[in-house]
Amino acid sequence: MALFDHIFEELERNGRLIPELLSGISDEQASWKPNPRSWSLLEVICHLIDEEKMDFRFRTSFILKTPNTIPPSIDPVAWVQLHHYADQDFTQKIGEFSKERSKSIDWLRRLNDPDWNLFFDHPKLGRMTAGYYLSNWLAHDFLHIRQIIRLKFEYLEYRSGGNLNYAGTW
Repeated sequence: MALFDHIFEELERNGRLIPELLSGISDEQASWKPNPRSWSLLEVICHLIDEEKMDFRFRTSFILKTPNTIPPSIDPVAWVQLHHYADQDFTQKIGEFSKERSKSIDWLRRLNDPDWNLFFDHPKLGRMTAGYYLSNWLAHDFLHIRQIIRLKFEYLEYRSGGNLNYAGTW
């Protein structure tokens, strides 16, 4: 199987996995943070939606359509406040993520023999290819799946009032 076909399948699988990992979460748990600098599960799912629409799908498409052109800059950290992540409806956002990921998969599957080597030269980061963005899209999923699992573990530890070291350590 070609690398990019594998990435498509993994992105599609994660489109089902992420909502499943977040199902059955109470509003309290969705908003809970282990410390003020951490993100909540609600903020994570909001971030994943914005990244789906305004970063990975947009940038991959941008490079394929307009190679050698630097895409507009983004500030995902600022989006947390600008888009009021903490004030969103958790269940609605899970559904929105599923919808956006489906759009992404449909778009990826409709591409006709894309040239994943098309690129632009970023002034600080160097050559950025469409394939680079596609691979990082999947890596981004994995990082946030790990974050979701970690937040669920930490919430269990918080609610149980004791350490969970018997289960193992990170």
